[in-house]
Amino acid sequence: MRTKVAIIGAGPAGMFLGHMLAAAGIDARVIERRDRDYVEGRVRAGVLEQVTVDLMHRLGIADRLVAEGLIHGGTNLSLDGELFHIDMAALTGGSTVTVYGQQEVMKDLFDAAGPRGVDIVWNAQDVALHDVDSDSPSVTWTTQDGEPIRLDCDFIAGCDGYHGVSRASIPADVLKTFERVYPFGWLGILADVPPAEHELIYANHERGFALASMRSASRSRYYIQCALDEKIEDWPDDRFWDELCLRLGPATAAKVVRGPSFEKSIAPLRSFVSEPMRWGRLFLTGDAAHIVPPTGAKGMNLAVSDVTMLGEALAEYYGSGSTAGIDGYSARALARVWKAERFSWWFTSITHRFPEMDGFARRLQMAELEYIKGSPAAQKTLAENYVGLPLEAA
Repeated sequence: MRTKVAIIGAGPAGMFLGHMLAAAGIDARVIERRDRDYVEGRVRAGVLEQVTVDLMHRLGIADRLVAEGLIHGGTNLSLDGELFHIDMAALTGGSTVTVYGQQEVMKDLFDAAGPRGVDIVWNAQDVALHDVDSDSPSVTWTTQDGEPIRLDCDFIAGCDGYHGVSRASIPADVLKTFERVYPFGWLGILADVPPAEHELIYANHERGFALASMRSASRSRYYIQCALDEKIEDWPDDRFWDELCLRLGPATAAKVVRGPSFEKSIAPLRSFVSEPMRWGRLFLTGDAAHIVPPTGAKGMNLAVSDVTMLGEALAEYYGSGSTAGIDGYSARALARVWKAERFSWWFTSITHRFPEMDGFARRLQMAELEYIKGSPAAQKTLAENYVGLPLEAA
């Protein structure tokens, strides 16, 4: 078998790229080691930057997003229960974010795949990349029935996440990695209750961070900072709600509607970047190349900006023969990645309680939040990073 672009992974990066290439008339095949239910069922972030929203509109898959997405023109910060609002739209010339769960994005991408000619191979086992540094790369895998398959291609897009085979295919003497592991995690729940506030609340409390978020007008997503050795079974719903309300403060707690959770998980936090994002005929995108802590919701949005750049570069190559876009992909993508890494690290650092934090460090953190509260310039910096830097300014 042969295709022009082999896409490894059917997560957001792989599926957005598959749709972009199909729209450009470029033959591609998406290879996924899991099935659709597994990929679609993964609970992930749900705040979309304008870059992501714009791409969904361009691809013609934004009908449900328009009908069901919640447009937020601002966000809220809280210091020991005292809330203050950041008017992002006013500070950025009208830019907003849209709350729309990643599961819903994946459903839209998968539902439109067949009619738009996006070819997906499910349940591909033992995926391997070959001759990536040559002019004739290929991908092999085994079907569920044990049949070996080989796919020859021009390029490979590694969209298979942190644990995938793509990044591991780059030689160790070529790849440079940068990482920061945070000494805490997020304990999160989903519950079918209305949100406490119509926009997100990022709360810094002396007991630790909390986030009041939502997936819809009737479904809430809440998080609290926790130790990495915490166990889910140690956090029954009542204990979670009590701790959340304490950290959000009495005014917000009075608006919290409690209810049974139907999903509960603990996620570690890390910052990670690998360089370069291109080696030979292989391009890395999304979590295969970088991970950000969830503070500020940059993960999926960064994946979308990666594949937007890569999709444009491949369309240029197949349209005119120019290699300028693909040659410049890694540097262009990394410029935006590192700015998002900086923002996510900074936002995490001013909202979380660190184990080694003494009184001096705590006072500095409080002073930072008070400065943001009183400074339109500081609010504008936060706002323009939160809504997402434009691709051309990355």
